[in-house]
Amino acid sequence: MKSRGPYRRHSTPFKLQLCQDIRNGVIGRCDTQRTYGVSANLIQLWLTQFDGGELSDEEAEASDIAEYEAQIAAPNAKSASSRWSWTWF
Repeated sequence: MKSRGPYRRHSTPFKLQLCQDIRNGVIGRCDTQRTYGVSANLIQLWLTQFDGGELSDEEAEASDIAEYEAQIAAPNAKSASSRWSWTWF
């Protein structure tokens, strides 16, 4: 059994595409596990969410927006902290 790697977070568009492919018969669950290194339990969780309507394009767009906002905020926070560090010297 291979060791578990670092914690990974999968994006909503990835989950949505994967669930659509499985439900449409493009890829099987075993192939998904091997190809993407995702556990069977996680795939089942995503499929349950997908079937219940919890995974949607709107949620995918919202997660993309949140990721973009975080990327924009990160450099601003770094520049603000470096600006303050310069005032102390």
